[in-house]
Amino acid sequence: MPDLLLELFSEEIPARMQRRAAEDLRKLVTDALLERGFLYEGAKAFATPRRLALHVAGLPARGQDVREERKGPRVGAPEGAIQGFLKSAGLASLDEATIVSDPKKGEFYVAVIERPGRETIEVLAEILPAIIKSFPWPKSMRWGAASREPGSLRWVRPLHSIVASFGPETETPEVVPFAIDGVEIGFTTRGHRFLAPQPIEVRRFADYLPALERAFVVLDADRRKDIILHDARDLAFARGLDLVEDEGLLEEVAGLVEWPVTLMGAFDERFLAIPPEVIRATIRANQKCFVLRGAPGPDGRERLANAFILVSNLVASDGGAAIVAGNERVVRARLSDAAFFWETDRKVKLEDRLPRLDTIVFHEKLGTQGARVARIASLARALAPVVGADPDLAERAARLAKADLVTEMVGEFPELQGLMGRYYAAEQGEDPAVAAAIEEHYKPLGPSDRVPSGPVSVAVALADKLDTLVGFWAIDEKPTGSKDPYALRRAALGVIRLVLASEARISLRAQIATAASGHGRDSGAFAEDLLAFFADRLKVYLRDQGARHDLIDAVFALPGQDDLLMVVRRVEALGRFLDTEDGKNLLAGSRRAANILRIEEKKDSRAYDAAPDPALLSLPEEAALADALRSAGAEAGRAVAAEDFEGAMRALSALRAPVDAFFDTVTVNADDARLRANRLALLHALRAATREVADFSRIGGEGR
Repeated sequence: MPDLLLELFSEEIPARMQRRAAEDLRKLVTDALLERGFLYEGAKAFATPRRLALHVAGLPARGQDVREERKGPRVGAPEGAIQGFLKSAGLASLDEATIVSDPKKGEFYVAVIERPGRETIEVLAEILPAIIKSFPWPKSMRWGAASREPGSLRWVRPLHSIVASFGPETETPEVVPFAIDGVEIGFTTRGHRFLAPQPIEVRRFADYLPALERAFVVLDADRRKDIILHDARDLAFARGLDLVEDEGLLEEVAGLVEWPVTLMGAFDERFLAIPPEVIRATIRANQKCFVLRGAPGPDGRERLANAFILVSNLVASDGGAAIVAGNERVVRARLSDAAFFWETDRKVKLEDRLPRLDTIVFHEKLGTQGARVARIASLARALAPVVGADPDLAERAARLAKADLVTEMVGEFPELQGLMGRYYAAEQGEDPAVAAAIEEHYKPLGPSDRVPSGPVSVAVALADKLDTLVGFWAIDEKPTGSKDPYALRRAALGVIRLVLASEARISLRAQIATAASGHGRDSGAFAEDLLAFFADRLKVYLRDQGARHDLIDAVFALPGQDDLLMVVRRVEALGRFLDTEDGKNLLAGSRRAANILRIEEKKDSRAYDAAPDPALLSLPEEAALADALRSAGAEAGRAVAAEDFEGAMRALSALRAPVDAFFDTVTVNADDARLRANRLALLHALRAATREVADFSRIGGEGR
């Protein structure tokens, strides 16, 4: 079957855009084909710095013929209906329609529309220019004389040529016939900009890959990554070193070269006195190079080596000596700057930098960083006893936590904020717990990031995130849909993970009020909304951990659920209980009771919340259920108060047999109005007893 080869050859595509662009190209083309009824066997897209390419295998040479029967109006219908039918069906007269008889509906017209399948190459000529002209680049440009014309082609960088061939393996493919703003379309591409700049003729994908390889282009980005990684490891191993692997940098570098050549450079050993994270950030940010790890130091800690791996896009005649020397000069200059920042920053104490925070606006409605630090320090002190931290150390760490934002090093490398504060605090004799908290108070930054465990770090991290959340809720700057410019979802998830990991007993409602007072606000206007936001984030987090969403809803439906640790423990205990036979049967009975109550309360416009009258318990099964509810409800309540959720579930399990017996023998809607009301009150008591642990009406049986 025929294949499509499409290549869009341009100036350099930014590395960060390549992988997404390749996927967009594949999806746009294949979706357009499927919409038109053209199935295919497989499709794969590729990207290099100078090209996007797509191979769609196993396309039919032409689409399938279409035969459609379109039902029209009844015979004898008004002329307007007849003419509308003829026009929509493309018929010249009723002579071209057939008449079909239906025993119930009578005779009506039917148009048989037959359309031959279109040639695939014609469909491609229609699809491809539309996709190219509307391609969803994050940023794009116009160029040349055509850029003056409205609606002219936009591309990420000037587009030079397009390969668009279609045909089977056994025949010479054809060029897909379309035109787009004067860009050359045919079988011609080019190889590596410097190593093979001459034109290359390619007809099909099977020729395209080896032709590019001969022209020093590795088309597949994952293969380029593999080459870089293995060659870098081999170079490091030959020197007795280890590569410090960096997936993000590897992805970026693979997008900067078409023919990767790994080389090793070196820098002065004196620069190893700089913190290793600074060396890595300097070499990574400025030169896109990988650092290497040497033998452990005298203290047993791992140390960086004074060497680095660079990736060239050239096979140089001198073996890369000039390229290495050029990179070494730049690395030396950048490390000299870093060493200067390091020495300069160490001369000023973090505490002495605090006044400068008053000059930095955090948010126009939330004040300066200095004001924010004061709020976080106060909140951290209040949180310290709750998480087992020393209040003085928590307050001290919070006051110094943002001081490194005004250092030279963090000004140059913002990604080192917190870390540099830790280094400077340790150098200046701060308590180790304070130094650690300065670095860790930003954590966790994402779902896979480490959660701090030190009590002082936990206190400051919680204070930082709660101040952020409360502040933005107070000014009504909440996340909307997919937009979350202040990363408030991440902050809420951070609070959840910190609380659960530290097993801290925190009343969120109380802490929200405390944080709001730091902003000079009353939390009453937004506390419940913020608590609901935490509940939603906790649901997402627990679902990711495998918890049932309906159990989370059932627990959160109870009033006053603002202790995240207790919510999680209650959900876990409830899940284990419902996995037992007693749990499953009690759930079925309680849901039956809730359904009956809901119907009858709505019908009677009243609540049956009075205590059941013992004198009206005429059947033994009623009396048995009433006795069981009194004892089980009281025991479950005591267990919940003692935070023994397993014990509460055991207490409720005693209800299984009397509930089953009640529904087997007792008619709730008795003719006697007093008996009926008393039995509904009994069901209300059952609902109340189960609500000691959860709202069973929100649990979806055994479903997940």
